[in-house]
Formats: sequence, C-alpha cells, structure tokens
Amino acid sequence: MSDKKDSTRDTTHMQEALALAKEAFDCNEVPIGAVVVDANGVIIGRGYNQVEGRNTQCAHAEITAIMQANDQRGDWRLDDCTLYVTLEPCSMCYSLIRLSRIQTLIFGASSPRFGYQLDNVATSSVYKNDVRVVSGVCAAQAEHLLKRFFQMQRIKKGEYKSGSQKN
Repeated sequence: MSDKKDSTRDTTHMQEALALAKEAFDCNEVPIGAVVVDANGVIIGRGYNQVEGRNTQCAHAEITAIMQANDQRGDWRLDDCTLYVTLEPCSMCYSLIRLSRIQTLIFGASSPRFGYQLDNVATSSVYKNDVRVVSGVCAAQAEHLLKRFFQMQRIKKGEYKSGSQKN
C-alpha cells in the first residue's frame, strides 16, 4: 500500500475518532475519541471519554473502544488491529494497547502532561517493535477541540479572562 493511501486511510479513521471526541465534548467530557480498525479497514470498536459520566478513570476512550472490539471479535487478542485515538494515550491505556496485542497505534495530539511519552517508548529496547506508533495525524483538529473544551471549562469556573489564560 502506498504512503498516500495509508495517509488517506489514517485521516479517514482519525476523522471517525474526532467525531467521537465531539460526542464527548457535547457530554461535557474531555473530548477524546478512539476507534479500533481490523486488518480489512473495518471499524470494530468505538469509544469516547466517559470518565465524568461514569465516575471512573476506567472509562477512557481507548478502553471503551478496545472492549467493544473484544466483544465484536469474541477474543481479547486484537493482533492485526490498529487503534486511532485523538490524544496520546496515558500509561494505563498504552499498557492495555500492548496487552491487547494491537499492532499499530495512531494518535493525533501529543499529551505532554499525561501522555505516555510514546516517542521514548517506541525507541526503548523493551518495547521496540511491540507496537508501531504514528503520531500527529489530524493533530491540529484534535488540539483545537481540546483547547476549546478547556477554555469553556475555565469560563464556567470564572477562571478565564479575555486576553489572558491561567495555567
């Protein structure tokens, strides 16, 4: 498959994840969406952040999408699958990705604060060739949605002042 075909496919699937992130946004959840895609390019799992609604950190978008893919397959092994997620996964989600045997992880925006710093993981000898990692797919769209969400949260809390933002 050519790089252009890969790029088009990756963008298409990331757009599906972004649509799920928008659903999370509409539910007042941190806007993160994820889809699991099988080797034939079929989406077999979808998820978006539901941490606030379910009152648990176990309701991350990646976890929900992986669980749905497991149910769809009738197996916990997702060997030939790709996970698309709008934000770099945290350590909990990255561990689940590895344990689920997902072959490729493609994410949009980096998460310097909570992300598992996948650039370091991907080059580590412990994880080398474990999960193929691609970053930056539709990153600007994912970042924009996240920034908009957190700006709205600051406005609701009265912490946002025009022209300046609190860190």
